[in-house]
Amino acid sequence: MVPRVRARSAFTLIELLVVIAIIAILIGLLVPAVQKVREAAARASCQNNLTQLGKAVHNYHSTYNRLPHNASRGCLLYNWTASSVTINGVVYTGDRNVPGPNTWTWIARILPYIEQENLASTYNIPNGTLGNAQAGLSTVIPMLQCPSDGTANSLTATDWANSGWNAVSMSLTNYKGVCGSNWGQNGLGNTFTTTYPVTDPDPTLGQDGLDHGNGIFYRVDGDRKLRLGNITDGTSNTFMIGESMHSFDQHTGGWAMPNYVNGTCAIPLNYADTAHTYTYWQDRYSFHSKHSGGANFCLADGSVRFVSDGVDIAIYRAMGTIRGKETLTLVD
Repeated sequence: MVPRVRARSAFTLIELLVVIAIIAILIGLLVPAVQKVREAAARASCQNNLTQLGKAVHNYHSTYNRLPHNASRGCLLYNWTASSVTINGVVYTGDRNVPGPNTWTWIARILPYIEQENLASTYNIPNGTLGNAQAGLSTVIPMLQCPSDGTANSLTATDWANSGWNAVSMSLTNYKGVCGSNWGQNGLGNTFTTTYPVTDPDPTLGQDGLDHGNGIFYRVDGDRKLRLGNITDGTSNTFMIGESMHSFDQHTGGWAMPNYVNGTCAIPLNYADTAHTYTYWQDRYSFHSKHSGGANFCLADGSVRFVSDGVDIAIYRAMGTIRGKETLTLVD
């Protein structure tokens, strides 16, 4: 007897279409889930960066009995090569030659506490000059970069806000110190146009958030010796470090330049400035994030909170100041 071979049945066109439709549905369900997992991981990584930065600031305070600081007043220059300043009778040409104790940033001062001891010692940061440390300024410091911001992975920015720095290679940071809520005047006493002018009740500070901020950091805070005990609002009620992006704000970026590592809470969080480009610092010298719905902040007590875009502006501004006797509850 010859065995009978059963013919193999094939998929019909309808069955094939059904299978394809099911696969498409599964992919449609899976992709958003994967994106949410990735964003959650990026947000957690960002929060960890801020936690480590907060610990570094506290360790610095424990060592020096003061918070890390930026440049001294009168020593913040804007041109790497052309401008000059006289300090104690000595003329220095450009930022690159100003003595270390009078320049650098709060970030540069905490390098040994964020696993960058080798960078600090190799280039004598922050005691040496910027010029002698130029080769080290382009060093990428992972702890300063939020994984949600893809642009932060670039080594340098050739469009620095202060033109004299365009020839300087310097890596970017996503994290800036909070300079407070007073806003609308520069260090020369001249007002500037902003959508969000805010005046501090203290007449000695006024609107000068650039050079007389009412927060923990501002670009020329080197002459002010601030301790944690001076934060009369309480460390758990005060923002210390927040997120920003160079792609939104031209003054966000180089970790070694005091003008690029501070921001104001006068401007609402994640303010969508569609009227200007990113060079318009008056409305963008602030905090901005690619995290959905808000941004991460490290408070002065070292804790990290995710702050919603919809945070009440009065609370947001009050959290940016170190005094004012506000008793606040920050709602994520």
